[in-house]
Amino acid sequence: MLWRTKSHHSQASEQDGIARTTSASKNDLAASASQAAGTSWLAGHLNHLTPEQEGKLSEFKAICAERKYYTPAVEVAEGVEATPASHDDATMLRFLRARKFDVEGAWGQFKDTEDWRKDNAIEALYENIGVDSYEAARRMYPQWTGRRDRRGIPVYVFEIRHLDSKGMAAYNNSLSNGTPETHKSSSVPARLLNLFALYENLLNFVMPLCSSLSRPNPETPIVTSTNIVDVSGVGLKQFWNLKTHMQDASVLATAHYPETLDRIFIIGAPAFFPTVWGWIKRWFDPVTTSKIFILSAAEVKPTLTSFMDPASFPQKYGGELEWQWGDMPNLDEPARELLQNLEQSAVEGTEKKHILKGPVLFKGDTIEVLGTEDGKRRRETILVPKVQLQQEQANGNSNGAAVPAKESTPSLAGDAKIGVDGVAVNVNQVTTEETQTTTAAA
Repeated sequence: MLWRTKSHHSQASEQDGIARTTSASKNDLAASASQAAGTSWLAGHLNHLTPEQEGKLSEFKAICAERKYYTPAVEVAEGVEATPASHDDATMLRFLRARKFDVEGAWGQFKDTEDWRKDNAIEALYENIGVDSYEAARRMYPQWTGRRDRRGIPVYVFEIRHLDSKGMAAYNNSLSNGTPETHKSSSVPARLLNLFALYENLLNFVMPLCSSLSRPNPETPIVTSTNIVDVSGVGLKQFWNLKTHMQDASVLATAHYPETLDRIFIIGAPAFFPTVWGWIKRWFDPVTTSKIFILSAAEVKPTLTSFMDPASFPQKYGGELEWQWGDMPNLDEPARELLQNLEQSAVEGTEKKHILKGPVLFKGDTIEVLGTEDGKRRRETILVPKVQLQQEQANGNSNGAAVPAKESTPSLAGDAKIGVDGVAVNVNQVTTEETQTTTAAA
């Protein structure tokens, strides 16, 4: 299929995964929790490389640049404007770790992914997908709870029993409505286009946001997610009917979003699950399989608590978080502080708030609102509060009056102005180039 280009490198890895017979239920929970509690999990990540790995990273970037798939950063000089690299080092390292720092193996998967992104216009898809379509897809796949584990890694939950035949039929019937004009002629099924957009949200919103928040190792960007997969109340027939739906996500991650998974905790496994697991595990490579843990009822709360604070996982699993399947992220206070200008009332007249629905980019200093509603493109630039405050202080503003953007702050298209609420208005003229994401950013 067009969305899954595969080199001989990824084929070999898949064969390794099929050959693996160790059950996820036998993975060592204590050892995994101990690793997460220390610093050994950072091995091979940015700022935690051995001299040999540093050399492999330099070699990998040089090869990708020579083959026109990577553009190095340009440092500022007289008459020369500084420009960032086309891909940051954290992204390049994901591909290297996926291939155990085999440079040619990483190159094969990186090239496949870049070609796939170009063929499917992934950036344009994320910019223009319908908000309603995006929201419908969000309810069909793992959802971010708004919380993070003890290392700062975002926690997702996937409750499979909600994906019954009625719900899946309704979702499938709605798919064509949200396909953006840029992809109307695409041969890729709409269900996959929606899934691509969800992965882009992980890379371009959730991970950058979590990287900006306080955590034990701030020198290393967040590039993974932890997933709680609840399979309770699901019959064998429902599992079988959902096979394609679940396989889409796992295969896509392995092929084009490598090393974005930290752990999967499977909860509520029915008696027949060992049979189902026999074909599920074939979708993953051995490294990924080693990160999957099938928990008994007695193991759920102590295991989750060893990885995350009780306030960071739902009450139904023994935690303290008020969050249910389908809810928008329930942000912790540090995240809420950064996203306060992105929040809105869940229901008019109530105090409960949630972040704006649909595709957005978190760029550290600004948040870009994307997508389409009623056929109209959403284009809005929002300052994060700390930047807003710095800007007001720089302008000597203390009376709450609107402050024009200074040239030292991120530029806004047209005649956009920034008020004290941090929202940039009149920015519908933002060009496509200005709102594009960094390809395969992490």
